[in-house]
Amino acid sequence: MTEYKPGLEGIPATRSSISFLDGKKGILAYRGYRIEELAEQSTFEETAYLLLRGELPSAAQLERFDQELRQTRRVKYNVREIMKFMPLTGHPMEMLIVTVAMLGMFYPEPYLSGGSEEDQAYMDAMSLRIIARMATLVSMWEQMRRGNDPFLPRDDLSYAGNFLYMMNGRDPDPLFTRIMDACLVLHAEHEINASTFSAMVTASTLANPNQVISAAIGTLAGPLHGAANQRVVEMLKDIGSPDKVEDWLDKRLVAKQVIWGMGHREYKVKDPRAIILEKFMDQVADQKSGEIGELFATARALESACADRLGPKGVYPNVDFYSGILYSQMGIPLDQFTPIFAVSRAAGWMAHWQEQIQANRIFRPTQVYVGAAQRAYVPVDQR
Repeated sequence: MTEYKPGLEGIPATRSSISFLDGKKGILAYRGYRIEELAEQSTFEETAYLLLRGELPSAAQLERFDQELRQTRRVKYNVREIMKFMPLTGHPMEMLIVTVAMLGMFYPEPYLSGGSEEDQAYMDAMSLRIIARMATLVSMWEQMRRGNDPFLPRDDLSYAGNFLYMMNGRDPDPLFTRIMDACLVLHAEHEINASTFSAMVTASTLANPNQVISAAIGTLAGPLHGAANQRVVEMLKDIGSPDKVEDWLDKRLVAKQVIWGMGHREYKVKDPRAIILEKFMDQVADQKSGEIGELFATARALESACADRLGPKGVYPNVDFYSGILYSQMGIPLDQFTPIFAVSRAAGWMAHWQEQIQANRIFRPTQVYVGAAQRAYVPVDQR
């Protein structure tokens, strides 16, 4: 009998050169570069190039890639017109699933033949188009559900800066632009997680990349995967203040309920991305004269309380614990947190799409059958 591993835990699904994770040591690296270095010194544009092409770009290559992203941000007006008929109360992730898939109809491309050299130009072009337009779709929807016309993309702004501009129509704050850029870098890739695996399975059928990314977005939408940072902010607001943390946590643990933002399937130490975001939280608190307020203080108190109770079990803050608080400080609505995750992760998804196609074999796992033994059919009038 084939051994069954719930959730395929620990079972290799592919050979990949895109990212490396050591959960015991708290190491995450993209193409060999530690995430701490990339978050501090790189940009989302450069990191996306690294993930897609395998190496850091030269200055000329980065300039060309950046300009191509800027020139590809716009979508056809038909997309906006169709979005007008979507329910304004719908979740932004549902909008994103639909519109990303819909882009494949407005920008039709031939199906891949299977990773040959002539396919490479197509794969590069589609990767760039999807990454460039994801942020546009999310920010368009934010304005439309407020009853406003979307803002046109600005070619003079970076990817992160333009996204913040399109979300609220104001020149982006330099500190928040820097933090958003780092957040996009931190969320861009994370080995074979649920949504990346979904992208790989869909890619293995040679479906077009819009369908691949739409499938990944649908997987990311689940609260056990991409929606956790929204739950963290809701949880902290429910706690109310730092002095209420101890009692709240005691009751939560007794009831065996989830502490959102705590623990990770892979990390047995504090998520290295959470460490980076915590430093940004300190910068915001310093530069914004305490505007970050009680939410951050409550988070710090909760982390301290959890360290005593959960730390010995290897449960520490993950990237979601602080990212949502930072997004809140930027004025981003709670239900847009997961779409931002998707905007960033599109770079990693497209890198895995390309890798899958270049050495493709359609996924066809097996099962452990636990049903009835073979038996004879009984006519309905004899039952």
